[in-house]
Amino acid sequence: MGSTLNIGIIGVGKISEQYFASMPKLPGLTVVAVADLDMDRAREVAAAHEGVRALTVDELIADPGVDAVLNLTIPAAHVEVGTRALRAGKHVFAEKPLGLNPAEAAPMLDLAESLGLRYGSAPDTVLGTGIQTARQTLDSGAIGEPFAANVFWSAPGHERWHPAPAFYYQPGGGPLLDMGPYYLTALVHLFGPIASVSGLAVRSARPRTIETGPAAGTPIEVGVDTHITALLDHVGGVTSTVTVSFEVWKTRSPLFEVFGTAGTMAVPDPNHFSKPVEIATSENDEWVTVPDAAGFVDAGRGVGLADLAEAIVEDRPHRASGRLALHVLEVMDAILRSSAGRETIVIESTTERPALVPLRDLAEGSPVGSAGER
Repeated sequence: MGSTLNIGIIGVGKISEQYFASMPKLPGLTVVAVADLDMDRAREVAAAHEGVRALTVDELIADPGVDAVLNLTIPAAHVEVGTRALRAGKHVFAEKPLGLNPAEAAPMLDLAESLGLRYGSAPDTVLGTGIQTARQTLDSGAIGEPFAANVFWSAPGHERWHPAPAFYYQPGGGPLLDMGPYYLTALVHLFGPIASVSGLAVRSARPRTIETGPAAGTPIEVGVDTHITALLDHVGGVTSTVTVSFEVWKTRSPLFEVFGTAGTMAVPDPNHFSKPVEIATSENDEWVTVPDAAGFVDAGRGVGLADLAEAIVEDRPHRASGRLALHVLEVMDAILRSSAGRETIVIESTTERPALVPLRDLAEGSPVGSAGER
């Protein structure tokens, strides 16, 4: 790549474990510092990783040795922390969602652009071979002209596995802002931006308690809707139906399917990087696995930040962009407003369909050729 970004991570909760597992394999990135409101936790994480210092949040943001901040704080802090990092002259890559609503998040992106800094946002799972191969397959015409898609993600609730899940049930959480970004971002990669939405959102009255960890048995206050269905109208004419839920104990609904004039594509879960794509067509109605044809091979959390670092060197747009995340955030906000007002809402923002990722191993820095050559 020609240069390396020194990364400071703010927020070393559970999601940080996935970043630390994959980032040593990614080029152009060196983690040099961590910060957390819990300094004992920050020191513990720093001690486990050679060359990483434990700092306060203020110290990390002010540190001249940090080029970019990886913001893994809770959603309610994404904009505050991101804005402070930008004002300190640092690039930012943040976990999803971009913010609690478009009104608070948009000025942060304007600030980044005015300062000549990059802002990137999860999910970067969509840059793996799963969604990128699905996109390449769609663009190749393998299932004809796409006209509709259906997504159904559900779980009983994150309290069944997460030791501190309360924030999932407060503004910035819920199944829509927590899991929705994976599916909505994937839909934009496949079909382009969304023009309008209609939504219905509800929550059940069932009590919830933490089921694992030291706080097991603690009641959870539910402050968000927990079962959301939306109808999306893409600019290009495709319609998508999306349901995300923390209410469903079990289902046989397909996770993610795209319907075309000549076949159906089963899209792999965009919460993962590299699950296989399958298609069934008018010529062969049996499911057939599609060989990997695009995307970062063996990708892990942080690949979007590595692409951002590479994009700086190559002077090109990075794929997991803040503008894409803002579009997705506006769509999610509109879904909830649509439900409250029982109306269809036009989406004001738009976004570029990110460039397809050629099939390549980012760690090796070069294309890997066709799937058969891997």
